[in-house]
Amino acid sequence: MGYPRSRAASTGEGTGDAVDGVVADWRRERPELDTEPLQVMARLHRTFARYQSLLTDSLEEYGLNIAGFDVLTALRRAGPPYRLTAGQLAASGLITTAGMTLRADRLEKDGLIVRERDENDRRIVHSRLTEQGLTLIDEVFARHLDNERRMLAGLSGDERRLLAALLARLETSLDAAADQAAEPQD
Repeated sequence: MGYPRSRAASTGEGTGDAVDGVVADWRRERPELDTEPLQVMARLHRTFARYQSLLTDSLEEYGLNIAGFDVLTALRRAGPPYRLTAGQLAASGLITTAGMTLRADRLEKDGLIVRERDENDRRIVHSRLTEQGLTLIDEVFARHLDNERRMLAGLSGDERRLLAALLARLETSLDAAADQAAEPQD
């Protein structure tokens, strides 16, 4: 998948990737602005877009989308009997329970999960992996890890560990920024 390069990237400024080109363009057009955040955030955005594309392509071979994959992996991680409520599934995927219902509908239609009422409280509904769903997610997840290993092949083990630690710190920084933005302004 090709990504467009800006004028500056094609002229050899910086490392020559598209982000260097964007930064060079902004430096030329608005030299008073500190464009350092683009070095990280634009690359993070582009990296995620590429990752998502590669992930989607891999899952489509199994008739899954990312949403369905998320549900199946959450159920598999739960351990036997591989069942969770809609609320538990929504929390694991950071989506609404309404969104979870739509995901579960498709997976149930495909025979990968069943929904069952709780024995003690009939208001509670559990989604549970079927044997077919368990077999599929075990195969797909093993392939998913191989796919991610290929994506990370250009980094050494130390670089992968450092990147993971830095991304964890970035997530904490983003959470703090979101909390600050949510605070009432005086």
